[in-house]
Amino acid sequence: MLDIAIDGPSGAGKSTVSRAAAAELGVIYVDTGALYRAVGVAALRRGLDTKDREGVAAILPEITITLGFVEGEQHVYLDGEDVSKAIRLPEASMAASDVSAVPAVRAFLFDLQRTLAKENDCIMDGRDIGTVVLPDAGLKIFLTASAEERARRRFLELEQRGTPVDFDTLLQEIIQRDYQDSHREIAPLRPADDAVIVDTTGVPFDEVVARVVALAHEAMAKLRAAEILEENEAYGEDTDA
Repeated sequence: MLDIAIDGPSGAGKSTVSRAAAAELGVIYVDTGALYRAVGVAALRRGLDTKDREGVAAILPEITITLGFVEGEQHVYLDGEDVSKAIRLPEASMAASDVSAVPAVRAFLFDLQRTLAKENDCIMDGRDIGTVVLPDAGLKIFLTASAEERARRRFLELEQRGTPVDFDTLLQEIIQRDYQDSHREIAPLRPADDAVIVDTTGVPFDEVVARVVALAHEAMAKLRAAEILEENEAYGEDTDA
């Protein structure tokens, strides 16, 4: 079984690249950032300041977050409601950054993430997958791009969805989120020591997906070679006996 951890900053293309690569590899895709966004949406809907750690922690027993997969596509449900679109709005992004710094939130979602990886071959993306959630993943990738490139992509995405925003405002929000994510006390955003860095700035989407798929095939080949070696060594021990 091969689990692939893909980390990186907001707007680096983790979800779109991971989703496409998972489809090509025939594994499920788990967008962990969507889980934190769902907690952020739950807090916002209750009128909470998402930086209020005690307030956010207090609502966790009241909410239920589950994942569903419809034709391979991940859907996020908050208390039974499909919030897959609501969690993609800019305010949900900033709220996710705030609540992800709350230890109780990370503990709340930790078991769900690990269970999904244990039960399935998967590509799981987020900001601490390779460093915290799946430290033993067979392949770790840190997907990144310049802040300007990420702002441009998010700007076009929101414009296409009919929710346009000011580009400069969006850029500043991305820079702010980068700072928050990389300086938080709990599981700060950083590449795992053994992660492959993939910079997507100016690189066509198809090429990025192809790179991830190629890395996955390499990792699977190494894993299989190690399994064969282990089997041969075990066979040798049996015949020596």
